[in-house]
Amino acid sequence: MSKVYRINEFAKRIGRAPSTVRRWEREGILAAKRLPSGHRYFDESDVRAMLGGGPEKRSTIVYCRVSSAGQRDDLRSQVAAMEEYCRAGAIAVDEWIQEVGGGMNFKRKRFLVLIERIQRGEIERVLIAHKDRLVRFGFDLLNHLARGNGCEIVVVNQESLSPEQEMVEDLLAIVDTFSCRLYGMRKYKKQIKEDYPGSKVPKEILE
Repeated sequence: MSKVYRINEFAKRIGRAPSTVRRWEREGILAAKRLPSGHRYFDESDVRAMLGGGPEKRSTIVYCRVSSAGQRDDLRSQVAAMEEYCRAGAIAVDEWIQEVGGGMNFKRKRFLVLIERIQRGEIERVLIAHKDRLVRFGFDLLNHLARGNGCEIVVVNQESLSPEQEMVEDLLAIVDTFSCRLYGMRKYKKQIKEDYPGSKVPKEILE
């Protein structure tokens, strides 16, 4: 996550006096973010903006995803719907990213590159058809990370572009993972009993 600076730290980071930062905020030159407590803070995206160290133009990207190659038609429909959304909203898109990979897989190549670019402050906005097009779980965490780096994730919320079959497959994958884990634990307990017949194995191990 991007580093957080209080006003004094931020002023030192950009080589200005805290009073100057406060004046800039009053005049609308600079907008501080706020914690739930109400305290103001700045982050690396603000530092880059003030020092001019970021890229000249930050990108707007549309990210589209389906789980398997057999869903190519769904992917085309997703892209077409996002194109229509962007045209209707007069949104200029710099790049379209299409990917095939499970929503529970955090090691998707293009997804990881996208996250790295967000962390470098290169992306201003990411548009997705539905939250689970980015990730099945953990969207709020990724959204928080993006905001900390000056990136907005726009969720169009088109339920029809979130295939029900994908959700079923992801849920089955979760059940399978836990089933294997439970089986492994039972096998482990059985092996202990066989290795130490009649011994007093601590109850905590067998529970």
